[in-house]
Amino acid sequence: MTEPFVPRFPWLTGDLQTLRNTLVRPRIDLSSWPAQALRLDLSDGEALLATVQLPGSGAERLPLVLLHGLTGCDDSIYLRASARHFLSAGHPVVRLNLRGAGPGRALARQHYHAGRSEDLRRALAGLASQIPELASGVGLMGYSLGGNMLLKLLGEGDLPVPVRAACSVSAPIDLKAAQVRMMEPRNALYHRYILGRMKAESLADPALLAEVRSVWEFDDCVVAPANGFAGAEDYYARCAAKRFWRAIAVPTLVLAALDDPWIPGECYLAEPWRENPALTVLTPRHGGHVGFHGRRSRVPWHDRTFQDFLAERAAQPARSFSAAVGAK
Repeated sequence: MTEPFVPRFPWLTGDLQTLRNTLVRPRIDLSSWPAQALRLDLSDGEALLATVQLPGSGAERLPLVLLHGLTGCDDSIYLRASARHFLSAGHPVVRLNLRGAGPGRALARQHYHAGRSEDLRRALAGLASQIPELASGVGLMGYSLGGNMLLKLLGEGDLPVPVRAACSVSAPIDLKAAQVRMMEPRNALYHRYILGRMKAESLADPALLAEVRSVWEFDDCVVAPANGFAGAEDYYARCAAKRFWRAIAVPTLVLAALDDPWIPGECYLAEPWRENPALTVLTPRHGGHVGFHGRRSRVPWHDRTFQDFLAERAAQPARSFSAAVGAK
């Protein structure tokens, strides 16, 4: 396993770790790996978009599907950084846009939320139908809200393709606790920023959105009624990953920093993770929210740690993946 996380100067606090990509805006060049867009149809007539990229010549490793977080998309900096790292290591990479996100917004009247694991299940089936070699197995990596969705999916089971290994990064496993933390006075700037981005990408009535003043009101007035929940509290209770992790059978790496300014570390420390031997849970003191900018490498610690986890546990897929995708 990768060495313990130690923050890299000057990103020494949880807030600086969280804000680093926003402040620096690193350019993540993926041009070495030609990209192919795939449309993944859902059962209700809507669709998701995914970006597929293949590593260079040589033996391929386990294909990975990456899931963005709240207000993200396949072009998010952290997703592109992970894609570059894993493509360089020989993994085919699929960057999936959740429903209504990024370039897939025009293909959906509805929108993703933390519990919409059925979309991910159908996306995996769609990927396997278009790329049959994917049916031999994939790895999954989810960030923040995408990590919660990932853990919920794995706990529910009924997976359409074998998932050989998975990784959750900074997931809000207790959605209610994350909402309360986001609305604390010390997070006022974060709260304003996130709420603004949630409204900007929402497909809801602009008049309704104008009345929303908090993430709780957004979840209560927008997310819940659009998705059959009785309200925000019902949504949080039914979709939080903490309800599902005990049933996960896939080898899964769970990463969360205790100084995450958005998600209370206590949520992770309170869970009896040892009850499930399929899980490896690492909660370093530092790292922020989807940060983990550490010493000794410019590659985020979560990517290096998952790479080591894959090397230890994941089976190798069929070598014909490249030919199958190139024939599309």
